Parts: sequence; structure tokens; C-alpha cells
Amino acid sequence: MLKYTEEHEWLKLEGDIATVGITEHATTLLGDIVFVQLPDVGAKLAKGDDAAVVESVKAASDVFAPVAGEVAEVNQAIVEDPAVVNADPQGAGWFFKLRLEDIKEMDGLMDEATYKKLID
Repeated sequence: MLKYTEEHEWLKLEGDIATVGITEHATTLLGDIVFVQLPDVGAKLAKGDDAAVVESVKAASDVFAPVAGEVAEVNQAIVEDPAVVNADPQGAGWFFKLRLEDIKEMDGLMDEATYKKLID
């Protein structure tokens, strides 16, 4: 299941783990990404918490926790090579994985069709 937020984040749910990243639209708005700061594994995040930071040649932006949960894994590869986020934002450029506190929170997020209407 793929869901989106108004802050241009995507989530892919597998079991009770959601992989979180930023959308291609977000990378287009940001431009070339030069720095990524990720949350600590084990950190407990509430929905809406600042979870990560992404900096580009244009701006710095927060990445928020789209749902509540515990950080299960982070993508160290994008810290070492932030350009991966631009090259493959919804694949190899993922940011972190969250073990969901309440899977029902996913219901409040947008599906792909709704997100596409938002960005058009």
C-alpha cells in the first residue's frame, strides 16, 4: 500500500513497517540535494514530529513523521550520497522505516490519485 502526505512524503506499508521518503515532486521543488540528516534508530516519533532534514542548493526542509511509530531502520546510503534521493526518490532514496504504532493512521493519508490532484 502506497500513501502520500500534503508535505510530499510517501509511505510504503509492508506488514507493520512503513518505509518513508520524499516524492519526486518534492525533489523537483528542492533541486539538487546536498545533505540529509536522519533520525536515530529506536527513536519514537509522534505523527507530525520532525523526523529528518534534507538540504538542497535552494533550501533546507524538514521531513515529518507521517504516522506515529518507532524508527526501525535508516538509509545510511543517502547520508553518504544525498544525490541518490534525486536520482531515485521513491526507491533507493528512501529515508527511514517506521514500526507503526497504529496502522489505522494510514487511513488519513492520500492515495496516489489524490496526491496527483494536489500537485497538479
